[in-house]
Amino acid sequence: MKWITREHVKVDRVACPWLIRRFIDHQAEFLFVPADQVMGVAEREGATPYDVKGVELGHHGKECSFEAILKRYGLTSDPALVLLGKIVNGADTDNTLWSQPEGPGLEAIAEGFRHLGLKDDHEMLEKEAIVYDALYGYCQAMVERGNPNGAFMA
Repeated sequence: MKWITREHVKVDRVACPWLIRRFIDHQAEFLFVPADQVMGVAEREGATPYDVKGVELGHHGKECSFEAILKRYGLTSDPALVLLGKIVNGADTDNTLWSQPEGPGLEAIAEGFRHLGLKDDHEMLEKEAIVYDALYGYCQAMVERGNPNGAFMA
């Protein structure tokens, strides 16, 4: 299946492909195009748009696209993924919905990747996947310890 979003990925547009490939569509193909071309290319290529204004798998209220995908594909029964969604939200938005303290750290890491001189969005996804693997491991550990809101919550 093809998936499409805006080019020059950061946080949510990296987290969503990680989620999609890991839990929804292991053979997913991702397309990255200028924002004003997403819907036209999506229609032509039969691709599912995400993290684009006005689409089902986009931001709704204060929730980010990662959270929309969790809900749409029935992944909210995994409390570690829900926590990861809150962290992604905290990094990708103004962090007022969940006030997730891990969010700014993820935002800093994502910004750092933008300064590594990677060749394109596909290489960014490839390199950053390990960050989301590690964060998911952290979230699983937090849930197992009885702290589904993360270690830094009161």
